[in-house]
Amino acid sequence: MKFLMFVCTDPEPDTAPDPDATPVDDWVARHDAAGTRLLGDRISPESETRVVRKRDGRVVVTAGPYAESTEWIVGFDVLECPDLDAAIAVAAEHEMARGGRIELRPFWDGA
Repeated sequence: MKFLMFVCTDPEPDTAPDPDATPVDDWVARHDAAGTRLLGDRISPESETRVVRKRDGRVVVTAGPYAESTEWIVGFDVLECPDLDAAIAVAAEHEMARGGRIELRPFWDGA
């Protein structure tokens, strides 16, 4: 199964030391090598966001994110895992699972 993994900030991160924490670059290298991470990258800050809508035949573009929030998407990864439990295990290894939050969404299977 494919999953879209949003890497997000969190206004209330876990700040306790984690002796098992590994840098994101190590997580990326490990999951690239294992074939569980198909694609991913950091994204620009929310100040560079544009929301595009079409209303009454006109294209309407607004600056900034759609939702007012203190949590921002700062990156994404596309994972290939056998099931949701495996995707959760992969996401839990990411340092932002502790310092931010991770959101997993399975790709639509067309059913």
